Amino acid sequence: MTVAAEKPIGQVMTWAVVSTGLRLGGLLGELYKGKQFLSLTVTCTDTDTLSVSDREKRAKTAEPETQTTIVGSAVVQFRVDYQQAKQCPVGKAVHSDIISAGGHLWRIECYPCGDTEENGGRYLSIFLRKKSKSRNITAIFEVFLADGDGKPSKPSSYAEPKKVYGCFEFDNDQGDTGWREFHYKSYLDKFVIEGHITFVCSIMVIDNSPIPVPPSDIGTHLGRLLDHADGTDVSFVVDGETFLAHRWVLAARSPVFRAELFGSMTEATMQSITLHEMAPATFRIMLRFMYTDGLPGEDELGDSPLEIFQDLLAAADRYALDRLKLMCAQKLLDHVTVDTVATVLACAETYNCPELKNKCLDFFAVDKHFKKAVFTDGFVMLMQKFPTVTDALRDRVGT
Repeated sequence: MTVAAEKPIGQVMTWAVVSTGLRLGGLLGELYKGKQFLSLTVTCTDTDTLSVSDREKRAKTAEPETQTTIVGSAVVQFRVDYQQAKQCPVGKAVHSDIISAGGHLWRIECYPCGDTEENGGRYLSIFLRKKSKSRNITAIFEVFLADGDGKPSKPSSYAEPKKVYGCFEFDNDQGDTGWREFHYKSYLDKFVIEGHITFVCSIMVIDNSPIPVPPSDIGTHLGRLLDHADGTDVSFVVDGETFLAHRWVLAARSPVFRAELFGSMTEATMQSITLHEMAPATFRIMLRFMYTDGLPGEDELGDSPLEIFQDLLAAADRYALDRLKLMCAQKLLDHVTVDTVATVLACAETYNCPELKNKCLDFFAVDKHFKKAVFTDGFVMLMQKFPTVTDALRDRVGT
C-alpha cells in the first residue's frame, strides 16, 4: 500500500491512497467529505482490472515508488456505562485504558454530551489521543458502535451518515483527533447492551519509512533450536517419550519451570525429569509454544481438538503460562456448542479460567441453548462436580 501526502490541512493531512492488494477490512472503504478531509482518492492497481492502454499510460506517467507498511494495529472494545454517560456534562470525557499499537501508546476519549458547547450537547464526540512521546507518525483510526447483536453497526444505521474512518498525522504537540459530531446522543438508546454502549475501535499505524523492517522471526529461530537439539541440557520423559530442552528457555517462559530448574527443588540437579499426569502430545505442543509462542493449526491436531485444548489449558495452568492458557480458552470457546458447553465450563472451573467461564455462562444464558444443554451428559457431570455453578447459572439465566 502506498500513501502520499498531498496537502496539509492544519494538523490533519489529505491523502491519496493507492491499494496494491492489501485489504484493510473496510477501514478505508468509504470516507465522507468533512472538515477532517478535503479528499481521498482510492485507486486499484491490480493488474487484472487495468486495460492495456491504462497500463501504458500509467507506465509513462508513473511517479517514484514509496514504501508504506502497516507496522502495528489494535482492535479494542470500549464499553461505556450508558446511564452514567447521560449524566456527564458537556466537555466531560470518559477514557479507555491505555492501548498499545504500532509501538506507540494511545487512549480513546469519549465525550457523551460533546466536547464543546457548540453542538448544544446534541452529539456524542469521540477522539483518539497519542500518549507516547515519539516521532511524527500516521495512523488510521476507525470507530463503530456495536449493535444489539454485539457486532459493529453499519454507518447507514446511524441517524445520519457519520465519518467513522480517518487517516491522521500525529505529532508530539497534537491534541485529540477524531469526530466532534460522531453520533446524535438522542439515538444512542438502540445501541445499549446490558446497560452499556460499546465502541469497536481499530488503530493502524502506518510507517512511511524507506527502510522496510521485517516482522520478528525470533520464534522461528528458537523453534529451529528446539528441532536441532543444539545445546540442550535437560530432558523430560513423558509416558516413555523423551523430549530435549534448554533450561534457560523454560525458566524464562515459566516461573514454575524457573523454580524447578534453578531453585532449591530436586529437579534443579537432575539431567532427566519424569513428568506425570500429562500426555506426550500435550507436552510436545506446550514445549513448542514456549519456544515459538505459537500453536499448531487445528488440521494438525487430529480428530479431537477439543480434548487437546482442554489438556493444553490444564498444562498451561500447571506451569503458569498465562498467554497459552488464554489462547486455549479462545480455541475452546470456538468449539462451544450445546453439546460441549457444559464440558468446557467444567474445564474452565477446574483450571481457574474466569474468562472462559464467563463466556460459557453467557452461552448458557441464551434460552434456546440452555434448554438443550441441560439434557447433555456433560451438564449432569458439571452439576455433580461443581454444584456451586448452579448459582452462577441461575443468576445469568434468570431462573
